Amino acid sequence: MSTIIESVDVQVPVTTAYNQWTQFEDFPAFMEGVEAVHQIDDTHMHWVTKVGGVTREFDATVTEQHPDERVAWKSDNGPTHAGVITFHRLNDATTRVTAQMDIDPDGFAEQAADKLGFLGRRVKGDMRRFKDFIEFQGRETGSWRGDIDPPASVV
Repeated sequence: MSTIIESVDVQVPVTTAYNQWTQFEDFPAFMEGVEAVHQIDDTHMHWVTKVGGVTREFDATVTEQHPDERVAWKSDNGPTHAGVITFHRLNDATTRVTAQMDIDPDGFAEQAADKLGFLGRRVKGDMRRFKDFIEFQGRETGSWRGDIDPPASVV
């Protein structure tokens, strides 16, 4: 399992950055290899990705979401991964967006890509493209301001 952490400072208010990140179906506009994301309901999505010529489909669940603070998820099937995107207000017009992901590459191609650093570079590029996307837009394409608490731990 690999952990990837990348941050980018975007020149938009924290609410704008957060609102855009909740528009999962827009991810293909700035995430390399993401062909489509279909939002099934408030917490479930179906992803179609293409990496190294290999198309994969999987489902993911939002496990925690708090407006202007964080969005966390985990895969339900397919490649094992989980992560959190956090939003930090630096000033009224600047937000630091940080992605932290735990990825367990599935298959030879993904394992090789991970060992060679391709996955980390892809995430870094995705964050840079998000910055370009939201700064060019200047405003979010939509928003979802719901609150999702993390699952209760079983004792």
